[in-house]
Amino acid sequence: MRKLLFLYMRLIKQIPHERFLIQLHAYNGKFILSISLDQYEQSFKVSETDFPQVEQLESLIQGAFLTKCIQRFIEMRGDWMEIIHLKS
Repeated sequence: MRKLLFLYMRLIKQIPHERFLIQLHAYNGKFILSISLDQYEQSFKVSETDFPQVEQLESLIQGAFLTKCIQRFIEMRGDWMEIIHLKS
């Protein structure tokens, strides 16, 4: 008989931010950092062993990193709008 293995991604922390929804999940030995804005999302996977303390990872989510995230969101929206207009 086969055993089924269910792995669950669990929410570790929601990091307050005025513009983004920032969540940190744990899954299969990795932290998954997801940053959402409107209908777009960026995800980053890092090994839990690289950041033994969640606070270490959280401290990196600021300043220049978030500025680059907003730039990518703008590019993502532009790419999406471009293909939507090509469709019609």
